[in-house]
Amino acid sequence: MVSFILRRLVTILGVLIAASYLFYILAANAGDPLDDLRQSSQRNREQLIEARTAQLDLNVPAPIRYFYWAGGVAKCVVGKCDFGVDWKTGQPVTSMLPHAMGSTIKLVTVSLLLAILIGISIGVISALRQYSGFDYGVTLAAFFMYSLPSFWVAVLLKQWGAIGFNDFLEHPHFPALALALIGCVMGVVGGSAAGGEWRRRFVVGGLVGLGSSILLFALDKSDWFLNPQLGPIAIAVLGAGIAFLVTFLATGLSNKRALYSTLTVAAIGTIAWFPMQQAFRFSAGAAVLGTGVGFVVLGAIVGRLFGGPDWRISVRLSAVTALFVYLLIFLDFAMGWWQRYNDTGAINGRAIATVGSVTPQLAGSGYWVGTVDTYTHMVLPVTALVLISLASYTRYARASLLEVMNLDYIRTARAKGLPERAVIMRHAFRNALIPLATVIPLDLAGLFGGAVITETVFGWNGMGRLFIDALHNVSVNVLMGYFLVTGLLLLIGNIVADILYAVLDPRIRVDA
Repeated sequence: MVSFILRRLVTILGVLIAASYLFYILAANAGDPLDDLRQSSQRNREQLIEARTAQLDLNVPAPIRYFYWAGGVAKCVVGKCDFGVDWKTGQPVTSMLPHAMGSTIKLVTVSLLLAILIGISIGVISALRQYSGFDYGVTLAAFFMYSLPSFWVAVLLKQWGAIGFNDFLEHPHFPALALALIGCVMGVVGGSAAGGEWRRRFVVGGLVGLGSSILLFALDKSDWFLNPQLGPIAIAVLGAGIAFLVTFLATGLSNKRALYSTLTVAAIGTIAWFPMQQAFRFSAGAAVLGTGVGFVVLGAIVGRLFGGPDWRISVRLSAVTALFVYLLIFLDFAMGWWQRYNDTGAINGRAIATVGSVTPQLAGSGYWVGTVDTYTHMVLPVTALVLISLASYTRYARASLLEVMNLDYIRTARAKGLPERAVIMRHAFRNALIPLATVIPLDLAGLFGGAVITETVFGWNGMGRLFIDALHNVSVNVLMGYFLVTGLLLLIGNIVADILYAVLDPRIRVDA
């Protein structure tokens, strides 16, 4: 493994040098940084042109200037990186990249995780319900979303997702007809996904549709949309549901040790809700993250105590349950600040933002108000990226699982009398993830490079926006900094994909 990684790192270095050289030549010839001065009517125009020419070394051919830039990058070996200066603002590129990267990391992490989780789940259900109404509907929706232009999706989300929802929040109310329509749609989707005989589909669909309508009616009458919260009862119910679901998918409910350990973690999370309400008031980013890590470790300890001989499974499931329960507690406390955030003069009742990544007027208003503000700004761009990425993950997961389900070892597992859940989750699902192991790391690198159109439409100050501004200003140093980060991530993504191959399928050897 070590020799494989070292060989690939040497290859990456060679590819990065060759690609950066070509990119530098293209970037240097992408425009004229003296264009604004040539069109200027200032009396000292010639002196300004000479000064900028000397500043940017424009009197030196671009192939030679590349080595000036590469010399600064080579200083990274001794910890003194020099990517040059943006001539437009005078800022060092090394100080511009961290802010843009941090902004994009938040956007990309949330959107990619949601797209993977939702896309793979829908794809797996669609494969298991092949040629059903649900499968045809998912296929149609996937192809439709895959073909949507990102700028069009972003504009529609601004109109209906932000403006429409903000109007709804002024006087939140669901008419009886809307509740009935939503219930019917959810019932059809739930019944189709359940599969089986028509009676089973009818019962499941009816329960899902009725439950959805009742839930929305209760939220409407309790003014939940104006003052959202979960509370300990909802935490307990959702935590128990997570415990059952995680255990069922991983080992089956027959594994009592794993089930008891995850339910114990859910109970601990419910009890911890009360002290956490006070602890969160005095916590900031690092403390909140550290508390989450500690809660996951506590879940792993609970799993070890319940685990018995096969304790590793209980440890993993308890840790996963602890993570999700902690996220519920965090979400509940953050929602408690919603009304205070929504009533501030800077928001003025228009909570879902359409432009930017933060509200400047809320600077210094505290960690939790800032957290709510960040998430409200992320709603639209994350939704746009999820909708666009969702289709590919759904199709990949469906096609991969269908291929695996027709292999001989799956028929052998069924012939041995294994439950269908064990056949799917233990034997088929893991191998079905191998094609996705190629797609996900490369998508991560591509999204980290900046969803250029999405960030431009929503005014999100990330890597994509940095690239567009640098391109307009013909700032070669900024363009090269952008290329270096995204190109390096893309190449590392290839290595990660190869390593994931070996993790998911022991038959594959990366050091062969």
